[in-house]
Amino acid sequence: MTNIRGKCTVSDPVLVIMAKRPAVGRTKTRLSPPLTPAEAAALYGAMLRDTIQLGARLESVRLAIAVTPPEATSTFRRIGPPGVILLPVAGVDIGDCLNQVLGRLLAAGHPQAIALNSDGPTLPEAYLRQAFAGLDGADVVLGPSEDGGYYLIGLKQACPELFRDIEWSSEQVTAQTLARAQAMELNVALLPTWYDVDTSADLDRLQGELATLPATALPHTRRFFIRRRQSAPDPRALPLARHQNGPF
Repeated sequence: MTNIRGKCTVSDPVLVIMAKRPAVGRTKTRLSPPLTPAEAAALYGAMLRDTIQLGARLESVRLAIAVTPPEATSTFRRIGPPGVILLPVAGVDIGDCLNQVLGRLLAAGHPQAIALNSDGPTLPEAYLRQAFAGLDGADVVLGPSEDGGYYLIGLKQACPELFRDIEWSSEQVTAQTLARAQAMELNVALLPTWYDVDTSADLDRLQGELATLPATALPHTRRFFIRRRQSAPDPRALPLARHQNGPF
């Protein structure tokens, strides 16, 4: 395997974070407004860093970062922890990328490979531990998102068919994946549902969660909101404080 910092222990399970290089006007565009395109890209970068820190806390689990576009690998080498596995990846869609990344890690000898999104930084660490435990008795582990997609998928063996002919970026992703797994007679372990930060309502929810977490939690995401408030002419006017009554 290439682009590995430190010795790779293939006997360990691996968590791979699916990461994109933040790009103004192309990253988290659904967050504009209320964020500017530059702010949306900066917020994604902050959430990505906190997600990397989340994965790095898992004991006896190797950490990998799947990098898109591949030429951004040097950027992630600077922000990744020592020993992180860097996997440049380019695919026709997210399913192609997931299949490539998980397949490469499993082919390298890791007994379990789990892919995690990079825009849900408040995900409880316990869910990740539950994911690896779930794979002990299942063929697939899946973490459904509230929008119909999934925030996590894990395998013990490569399974390209599981990622084919899925309506990616739609509310049908989880349902179609579960149907495909059933047709293939794969046993699926389901995690609790979680959310991605994609919309203005998600921003409100994220800020509400930050207020309930320890002050040391999610330092990069927290710093983004602090700097945004400080740079505003009137912080009270920022349209990010409409805490709604939706479920957490």
